[in-house]
Amino acid sequence: MTGSEPATGAAPTRAAPRTDPARVHALIVGIEAYDAGPSWDLPGPARDAVRLRHLLRTAGVPEDNLHVHLSPLPPYTPDVPYAPADHATLRRTLVRHLPQASGDVLWVWWGGHGVLDLADRLRLFCADATTADKLGIDLDSALTRYGGDAVPGFAEQLWVVDACETFEEDLAFREQLPPDALPVGRRTLGHRQTVLRAAGRGRAAANDPRRATGLFSDVLLALLAERSDTLPAPPDAEELFPAVRARIGALRESGRTLQYPEIRLRSPERTETLDPAPRPSAPRPASPLARAVEALLAYPLMGDPAERQTVVAALDPAVTAVLPRHTKARTDAAGILNALARRRPEELWTLYDAVVSVDGDADRQDELGLALEALAASQRPGGGRR
Repeated sequence: MTGSEPATGAAPTRAAPRTDPARVHALIVGIEAYDAGPSWDLPGPARDAVRLRHLLRTAGVPEDNLHVHLSPLPPYTPDVPYAPADHATLRRTLVRHLPQASGDVLWVWWGGHGVLDLADRLRLFCADATTADKLGIDLDSALTRYGGDAVPGFAEQLWVVDACETFEEDLAFREQLPPDALPVGRRTLGHRQTVLRAAGRGRAAANDPRRATGLFSDVLLALLAERSDTLPAPPDAEELFPAVRARIGALRESGRTLQYPEIRLRSPERTETLDPAPRPSAPRPASPLARAVEALLAYPLMGDPAERQTVVAALDPAVTAVLPRHTKARTDAAGILNALARRRPEELWTLYDAVVSVDGDADRQDELGLALEALAASQRPGGGRR
């Protein structure tokens, strides 16, 4: 036996081949501002997208391989080059540009508003969507296109979507969403697709407006940073997902979200959706309005009619003139919050500023911000983050 032979006679183990960064591409989308106006504002997705872009760039992926499309919400100014995130641009990228790229690995990251349509297909709204013209990308048709011969490359794909999957019918849209599927080719067995979705069917994806990040995105980006030595190869999804599930579960326990992330695997060897976790029976969670009322009444000043009036006086006079008022603190708070959320959701943040400027308790401030964001989000398309 020579010194170069294995001591046991067993075959030597071989390290997995390292992914060539030059063969990795990424479509990274983060949409915070929409043509629909301030009621759709969503601080976080553009910032989350830039965080992923930095991780992949640090891992050696060439600049030209990172296809970043953003619609940032002022005053945030991304420190990276990016293209617009309107419907025509994104559709052109998905249909024409990316399929022509030469590569082995594709990352797709999308953060923004979304909704589950009547056919159970996830629709992701683009930056030029309005209430009358809800322009978006059909995620399911994109996955079908990228799983067939229309896209000859990118045998390994990771799709990450931080968007609401609230049911379309729950949003009382005046008109049904129009069909807008991408063209697809012939189905093949040449691609592996892993799809991580933040919300779960019929649920909203939570956003943290104070920190300007999606809860799911923040969890996933932190886990990717911990595994940065394996990038730019996609992470082992079955190793990663339990960690995502555990951290989101802790956020659910603390009342910060109701979402259940989902992972879908499709490859020549298997096609399945992994169980997101057992869902224990529990009392129905408080509505966004009820949570916001509790968060507001946690401030002692709201129990005093004079101090409460001082806070209300900080709002736009055109709003206060039509607010329903009541002598009882809880009834008054419920009426104010409900009216603002339905008529002028942007005024919720004026209310927030007025309250925290008088009482700067950090814990109460965090909960009030999250509760007001949830209340405002319940009035948006998708009913939550996205």
